[in-house]
Amino acid sequence: MGKMSPVPDEVSKPFWDACNEGKLIVQNCAGCKGNDGKDWLQHPPQAACYKCGTTENLTWKEMNGRGKIHGYSTMYDSRIRSLQEDQPFIIAVIELEDAPEIKMFSHLPGTPVDDDVPVGGTVQVEFQDTLGTEQKVAEWRVVS
Repeated sequence: MGKMSPVPDEVSKPFWDACNEGKLIVQNCAGCKGNDGKDWLQHPPQAACYKCGTTENLTWKEMNGRGKIHGYSTMYDSRIRSLQEDQPFIIAVIELEDAPEIKMFSHLPGTPVDDDVPVGGTVQVEFQDTLGTEQKVAEWRVVS
């Protein structure tokens, strides 16, 4: 499936650069803790912390690249012209293993549309080139 190329901005550029290096990173606010007492992590990238609003304590933390399928939908009629030739396709919500509060979207490469998508199933990140800019994007493949 052809992937649309994201256009990194000043805030998201470190995330996209990490994708090009085969790494998955999310923002971490060094000044905040989540409800579980662990680091406050956030995605998508923002100029300030969602929780405290500071811009000074944001760093990047590498994730382990594993997650599970939180839910999914099948797209039969996309309005995005560049995606129409690949219809129907799966849009899955992925919950990161080491940051379950963070959810990412994926097309689940390798999973046929007419198969049952294993909600709760384990997935592993892989980085795929996009058309045009060759910017890599994180996609998730079912591994169990």
